[in-house]
Amino acid sequence: MDLRHTETIYIGWKYPQEGWIKLNCDGACKENGDCSGCRGLLRDANGRWIKGFVRKIGACDALHAEMWGMYLGLELAWRDDISQLCVESDSKLLIDMIKNNCKMNGTTPVLIWRIQNILNCN
Repeated sequence: MDLRHTETIYIGWKYPQEGWIKLNCDGACKENGDCSGCRGLLRDANGRWIKGFVRKIGACDALHAEMWGMYLGLELAWRDDISQLCVESDSKLLIDMIKNNCKMNGTTPVLIWRIQNILNCN
């Protein structure tokens, strides 16, 4: 392995299109899963903060914390009648689950169904 080779990857927030609102959502948990939380915020096409939330969830894994973050953010946007919404998450697995791009053993988590239902309302 050559440790001398480095590659710079620039990561940054991108503005949504004019007339759209962007939801950024996230979830996290402590190593043992005893304490989890999520957060999210809505910003306009100029990057200005509209609304946000932070929620302590309790005991769950990181994926479920991510699910809660997206669900609560979508619910916030839905309550404010925001239809032109761009959703951003750092969880590729969550995005794949919502888009039905991954196979799940057993049943689909209830939060995934709820997220899909909100997305299908628009």
